[in-house]
Amino acid sequence: MSNNSKIQTINPATGKVISSYDIMSLDEIEHIAKNAQNAFENWKNKEILERCDYIRDLAKILSKNKNRYARIVTEEMGKPINQSIAEIEKCTLVCEYYSENAEAFLRDEIVPTEFRKSFISFEPLGVVAGIMPWNFPFWQVMRYAIPTLIAGNVVVLKHSSVCIGSALQIQEAFKESGFPEYVFQCITGDYKAGEALVLSDKIDAVSVTGSVNTGKRVAELASRGLKKCVLELGGSDPFVVLEDADLNQTAHLAAQSRLLNTGQSCIAAKRFIVVKDVAEKFSRLFVQNVEAEVIGDPLNSKTTVGPLVRDSQRQTLMNQVEDAKSKGGKILTGGRIIVGDGYFYEPTIVNDVNHKMEILNEEVFGPAAPIVVVDNEADAIWEANNSKFGLGASIWTSNFERGVRLAREIRSGVVRVNEMVRSDPRLPFGGIKSSGIGRELSQFGTREFVNVKSIVVKDISHKLLVE
Repeated sequence: MSNNSKIQTINPATGKVISSYDIMSLDEIEHIAKNAQNAFENWKNKEILERCDYIRDLAKILSKNKNRYARIVTEEMGKPINQSIAEIEKCTLVCEYYSENAEAFLRDEIVPTEFRKSFISFEPLGVVAGIMPWNFPFWQVMRYAIPTLIAGNVVVLKHSSVCIGSALQIQEAFKESGFPEYVFQCITGDYKAGEALVLSDKIDAVSVTGSVNTGKRVAELASRGLKKCVLELGGSDPFVVLEDADLNQTAHLAAQSRLLNTGQSCIAAKRFIVVKDVAEKFSRLFVQNVEAEVIGDPLNSKTTVGPLVRDSQRQTLMNQVEDAKSKGGKILTGGRIIVGDGYFYEPTIVNDVNHKMEILNEEVFGPAAPIVVVDNEADAIWEANNSKFGLGASIWTSNFERGVRLAREIRSGVVRVNEMVRSDPRLPFGGIKSSGIGRELSQFGTREFVNVKSIVVKDISHKLLVE
């Protein structure tokens, strides 16, 4: 929540103000960008292994302070505390992964040619701005920042106004781990601050995780300076249940995949596409698993479903569910606001959905799950691909070869068979269609913000000797 000069962070479990922060002026933002540009000149010249040492030290700080960081995450955006702790632990993992692998990812590649030496060099671009969302306040930042920094770039972060406390803690963690000054900085402000950062001539590239509209706006601004963009813009992931799936396991993981982070995840399962032969049994088991979730205070370690991040987010979800009901959808469980403090909503399953309903056509960012019943495998794959999004997908079948074959037919950046969709530092992450452009993580993420430079050296010494 913001006014002309201040931003307040709100605890979504209580509706009470946590802290108030000053909005930076345009001059302050430009000053930060200039400092980053100056820091780049030194940081880019450090050996990769030296940059890896800084990242290892950061991993130690994250591990040491994980419980404190996790509490800040939970208080600012409502994530159940055990999930917040797991988020910080994953940030430690990504630091360790890149520390071990960056040298191999960024090593010169020799190309055989007729010349004395031909090779490809991966050189940093400069200052990379990050426009990051609130739903994974630490992980989203580390997922973009660690490979970006280890490639020799420097980072300026514009975090969501929901989680400014998290942003400042991340900045402090970099400082505590000994990073050179201005290599990692964050700015405080609303969307106007983010736009000013992207437009600055001190910024060389931009990474965005957020809504489709946010991604389009940032990409449009960045294009004015021909700046490289990586866009991760959400999804409506299909969860495809075939007739030979292990239904007990599948229904259990369906509930987890839909309700992780109270359903506020871009790679949460959002469309449950079930072959008719097992639809009734799956739906019954799915309802049982969803109803077994524990809703409540996110700081309680027993809680598995917390509040939504804002009241407006809850209202959007309620509107999507009510729209489905008005057009023939059947509520199997949930479907109501939980009265009291905070922005809670009952985990909800809706059956008999169709493409006239918002719940199937829009990204549903909250604990509501539509079930689509189809006749067969072919219809299931068609339905899975019938979306403007293409981030992740999961297929559930006991046949290994079938799973591999169908995974190739799904149009998305990530497909998992008999496993929840999740990001993994070892594998590239990103989407197609309206889910975005570019990749994060693995060697592909490391090379998004580099100049892929071809270098050719011709030996003329023999000619000079002859002359």
